[in-house]
Amino acid sequence: MRGRDLINTILPDELLSDIFLRLDASKSSCDAISLVCKRWLILERASRRTVRIGASGCPDEYMALMLRRFEEVRNVYIDERLTVSSLFPSGFSPRQGLQLSNNRRKKSRVGEIKCSSSKFPSFVGNNGSGGSSLESTSLSDDGLTVLAKGCTRLEKLSLIWCSNVTSAGLISIAVNCATLKSLDLQGCYVGDQGLAAVGECCLQLEDLNLRFCEGLSDTGLAKVASGCGKSLRALSVAACAKITDISLKAVGLHCKSLQSLSLDSEFVKNEGVLAVAKGCLSLQALKLQCINVTDEVLQAVGTYCLALELLALYSFQRFTDRSLCAIGSGCKQLKNLTLSDCYFLSDKSLEAISTGCRGLTHLEVNGCHNIGTLGLESVGKSCPGLLELSLLYCQRISNNALLEVGRGCKLLQALHLVDCSSIGDDAIYHIAQGCKNLKKLHLRRCYDIGDKGIISVGENCRLLTDLSLRFCDRVGNDALIAIGQGCSLQHLNVSGCHRIGDAGLIAIARGCPQLVHLDVSVLQYLSDMALAELGEGCSLLKDVVLSHCRQITDNGLEHLVKGCTRLESCHMVYCPKVTAAGVATVISGCPRIKRVLVEKWKVSHRTRRRAASVLSFLCVDL
Repeated sequence: MRGRDLINTILPDELLSDIFLRLDASKSSCDAISLVCKRWLILERASRRTVRIGASGCPDEYMALMLRRFEEVRNVYIDERLTVSSLFPSGFSPRQGLQLSNNRRKKSRVGEIKCSSSKFPSFVGNNGSGGSSLESTSLSDDGLTVLAKGCTRLEKLSLIWCSNVTSAGLISIAVNCATLKSLDLQGCYVGDQGLAAVGECCLQLEDLNLRFCEGLSDTGLAKVASGCGKSLRALSVAACAKITDISLKAVGLHCKSLQSLSLDSEFVKNEGVLAVAKGCLSLQALKLQCINVTDEVLQAVGTYCLALELLALYSFQRFTDRSLCAIGSGCKQLKNLTLSDCYFLSDKSLEAISTGCRGLTHLEVNGCHNIGTLGLESVGKSCPGLLELSLLYCQRISNNALLEVGRGCKLLQALHLVDCSSIGDDAIYHIAQGCKNLKKLHLRRCYDIGDKGIISVGENCRLLTDLSLRFCDRVGNDALIAIGQGCSLQHLNVSGCHRIGDAGLIAIARGCPQLVHLDVSVLQYLSDMALAELGEGCSLLKDVVLSHCRQITDNGLEHLVKGCTRLESCHMVYCPKVTAAGVATVISGCPRIKRVLVEKWKVSHRTRRRAASVLSFLCVDL
């Protein structure tokens, strides 16, 4: 009410700023704060701690502008994959955008909020349409130097695929930002000199990501290990051919507080990882994809790393059951286990884990062809706290395994099954009967699972919000009717379930008003009737995939968008009865639309001019 602004009248700036800092740092929250009044805009800018920007367009200029607007920034995330070019219409320059934003600021508060966006490039003033003529450049050492000198209290810096950044820029960061705690250099071609400078100057560094940093060698990592050994908590290395056992020995020697190691290398052998296992006794998370590492390493982990909580093993040809037996015997705190393409592990491994690590909460078995029913039955009997189970390409696991999981794992919340040919309706029935807390069920190409199992889920799992039944071709309308009557879904994917038609989707539309994401692609019998019901019943729908639905027409799309005004994404390729008019209807009827995937020849010139920035084309010429 006008004249009763008690907040601004009573609360001082310091208290308001403290309140802003305690809110979540999402873009929507920050923008909402900035909309209230000019005072809140100024205070929110002064209290902003995190900024995320794209690193193409003119990132060096944006860096200077960002530092002028947000003086208290501590966390900067720069991603080369995020473009800012699409923010401008054709022929539009960043300086013009900034001037336009300044002019608008004099007339309305909307201009002010654009200037306070957490994704910084959006404050140049236009969401834009059409292609951009901006010269595509990358963040350079000059921009990084501006950041280093203007933000000396920087704590977190992420440079994702910033290919033009070299050691020179990284040295500037190291020299000026001694309080740096987290550094992500994924995909950057920096050299050992820059990393060595970080090791010498940033003695509080806790988290270091060196994935795909091809220019680094043992020299740089060893310098970081010796300089930041007391503070380093997490280290990730992948596809760095020059990083070998030599630098890992330095990590094991100096980084006594290391808690997380992610290592993907063809050049690391037992010696380096053994040094880490024996030297880093506080290790809690270990992810390995090293083809030259053998049982000896995991036996050492089971002996020395007794605090281990997460273990992920990928593509190992030399690990046998001896490894997992050692883990089960020593790592009693293990909660999360991933086994992917470990061909020599058998049921004995899962039995050792389940009996030794009874606190297991997350288990993923992917392509381990010698693991079968007996191993998973042991998990069901011994791990009552299991929350998530993923079985991918497990041909030897049958219904009896999930029967035991249903009996023993009452707290299970998520189940993922992919290409498990021996699992059918009986397994899903037992899961539904026993796991009443199930919230997520993802099935893909499970051809023996049909209506019986899914109906049981609808009748028993009232908390289910996420259901995916991709290419489960025995599932039909009866299953979706039961789901619509018993569950309030937010996500539904029935792509390729050719027995599902209008009746099933109508039940979902009437029973699941909270639905946000829907994929009904490759449903040959789905018609406009179902889309009309979705438009009436699912007003919160944001993403819809209609591709390969041969009965959908422009009329159905019109009914859909009339009710689903929050729609942000729509895929409708290979829908032969959808024309250019239907595409225009979707774009004009959905003010929040961000992406429309369609055949290029179905888009009129007028639609292309008005909404080129949201159009995506799967096939250029048909």
